[in-house]
Amino acid sequence: MKILKAENVYKSYGKKQVLTGLDLELQPGKIYGLIGRNGAGKTTLLGILTAQNTMDSGSVTYGGQPVWENQAALEQICFSRELRPTLMSGQNNLKIKHYLQTAAIFCPNWDVDYAQRLLHEFELDPKKKIYQLSKGQMSMVTILIALASRAPITILDEPAAGLDVVVRERFYQLLMEDYTQNPDRTFIVSTHIIEEAASVFERVIILDQGRVLEDAPTDELVNQFRYVSGREDQVKRACQGLELLSTHQMGRHTTWAVRGDVKRLEQAGPEVDVAPMTLQNVFVALCGHEKEGAQ
Repeated sequence: MKILKAENVYKSYGKKQVLTGLDLELQPGKIYGLIGRNGAGKTTLLGILTAQNTMDSGSVTYGGQPVWENQAALEQICFSRELRPTLMSGQNNLKIKHYLQTAAIFCPNWDVDYAQRLLHEFELDPKKKIYQLSKGQMSMVTILIALASRAPITILDEPAAGLDVVVRERFYQLLMEDYTQNPDRTFIVSTHIIEEAASVFERVIILDQGRVLEDAPTDELVNQFRYVSGREDQVKRACQGLELLSTHQMGRHTTWAVRGDVKRLEQAGPEVDVAPMTLQNVFVALCGHEKEGAQ
């Protein structure tokens, strides 16, 4: 089983450092969620992993071989990225059917029958040009290409952009169906719709300020965090030894977001309330505030 690996990757645009000594290892047969704030470097990273963007230094390998200018490796990787509706030339001037034919050339495992099924599923007119599609329809095209590519490494950048909740839910169902039928495929899904997609992610990668802040099984990561609420002195006593990530004060009542051996909170008395955190809560606690430090 081949591993897609990035080591000590640096990337800057002018004076702006986007990726800083980034290390990442993507194991086969998993669905990864890639999340980060705007400007964290998600799309840049995905472009580098798929040799669609250069890096200043570092290495990216697949099965131990560099991906850059390596056709054999790149044929095993599909990067289905968000289409830009404002462009009316180039690929956006193609009809959907011609766009899919082009995608099939670069994807040796392309599943023609599945692509046709998804065209019907998403009610896409193959004779329509890309630039004539709504944002949601463009997302459907990127999802179609990703799934029909049957690529061992399949990367989707903001696949749910512009989709209504019904179509988004159907996308997650299709993704899980494909993963169940093809358990050796690796999916990397970059999204801002964290809570909705959280149940799909087997592992989550949190990118912050150009580095991998977290890379862990989703449930294991989330279970390290809790909200603790009550009077400040009682909350402080209950959270001794835990890392404090953020606080929210309302009069005498305070809520702390903490991380660590949360089992000790089971011994907290009735004077404090302990509540679980969602993946979105965890993300905000890690990336939305300055850390307060250990207690």
